[in-house]
Amino acid sequence: MSSSIFNNNSISISVSDDDPDELGRMRVRVRRKRKKHGDQRGRTECTQLLIRWFVKYWILLVFLPAAALLIFEATRIGKKPGLAANPGVNEVKKPGSLGNKEPISKVKELSNLNRLDPTTHVVGGFRERCLKLLPAEELEHLELPLNEESSSNLVKRLVYISDQETPYGAGVSTNSWQRINGTRFNLFTGNQTMDEREESFKVNETAVIHCGFYSENGGFKISDEDKSYMQSCKVAVSTCAFGGGDDLYQPIGISEASLKKVCYVAFWDEITLAAQELQGNKIGDDGFIGKWRIVIVKDLPFVDQRLNGKIPKMLPHRLFPHAKYSIWVDSKSQFRRDPLGVIEALLLRTNSVLAISEHGARSSVYDEAKAVVRKHKATPEEVEVQITQYRKDGLPADKRFNGRKALNEASVIVREHTTLTNMLMCLWFNEVVRFTSRDQLSFPYVLWRLKVVKNINTFPVCTRKDLVNSMGHIRKAKPLTN
Repeated sequence: MSSSIFNNNSISISVSDDDPDELGRMRVRVRRKRKKHGDQRGRTECTQLLIRWFVKYWILLVFLPAAALLIFEATRIGKKPGLAANPGVNEVKKPGSLGNKEPISKVKELSNLNRLDPTTHVVGGFRERCLKLLPAEELEHLELPLNEESSSNLVKRLVYISDQETPYGAGVSTNSWQRINGTRFNLFTGNQTMDEREESFKVNETAVIHCGFYSENGGFKISDEDKSYMQSCKVAVSTCAFGGGDDLYQPIGISEASLKKVCYVAFWDEITLAAQELQGNKIGDDGFIGKWRIVIVKDLPFVDQRLNGKIPKMLPHRLFPHAKYSIWVDSKSQFRRDPLGVIEALLLRTNSVLAISEHGARSSVYDEAKAVVRKHKATPEEVEVQITQYRKDGLPADKRFNGRKALNEASVIVREHTTLTNMLMCLWFNEVVRFTSRDQLSFPYVLWRLKVVKNINTFPVCTRKDLVNSMGHIRKAKPLTN
């Protein structure tokens, strides 16, 4: 019996002998848990350290990547040549190249120069081109009507007033800047009285009007050789840069037909000539730089270079007496569409005699007058004189004209040379001389007064953007000094 008790005790002991092993295993497991807890605490401390470092230096973390991105973008834009023009049609000639100059707005210029990609807009949920030209093969065979205008026009003949029948003029002075009665009228413009101004808006079969080139001593002198070339033009694209203000941009997107039929003429003064020669842009023996025929104008009639620029802009029918169509392009822009195609799209297709862009920002002459003063484009006094006269004449404050904006932007003008459009441009020029050089103020007024001109195509801003690559003015034009 004692033996069985002993055996039971043995069994009991043997069971209790196993306990330390179990405890040991438990202790091992506990130690593992402590080790894991230590790793977690280390990670927590590391995270807290990173957070404190980020809070302290977060400005650097934001600024450095942004600075790196700006540097990268600037480098990429600086190297970007723009969308390449078709070398066979749109090559920019070396003599007129811009590689040697350092313009102020160089980044903008490099990004826009020679771009031919179309400008588009959304119509009815679909994206379309703003300017739809004929296909290239049709442009090559396009024939513009160059016949005489219809005999049904209300104005059949224009007579331009000159000094031959007036008491002042050729024998009085050789200074084309001579002002008359304290106004900007001079020997180039003649002295249009207010009665003559009122009479000029009346439509008769024969209209007698002032239209510049009043006196032989009025200035704007062009060589006989250049005059002969301009008289040969049937279709003309023109621009001007007086006072050295802008560079010359070669036209692109031209069909072979236009190269044969269209004259490209750039009017420069001697200041621009000298500025361009310093940049390596020299006129060739044939009178050209690239596609542009350079016409040097001497004895400019106005001290204000902006006013001198209105002469080729508004009076191309007097400079190109045998031209049937003309396109004006401001010197700050590069013309990038085929001129024959543009005339077909904006004039013939729409049965229009003149095409001009809507204004991009405003719709009313009176709103534009406030903007001109606010932006210091003209003095408040001269703007007030003009607007007061327009109110007196009854110009409405309407913001729409024939379903479009009543205010226009005239950096591109496409027109047929008819007696009515010639008359319109003469009257516009006279208003610019009489009042301010801001032609946006006077064009709607003249169009309103000359009510017989109905078929005007005021195209949207996106069409203007498709016509040209805008560079902006490179430098300020130097004024003439008396």
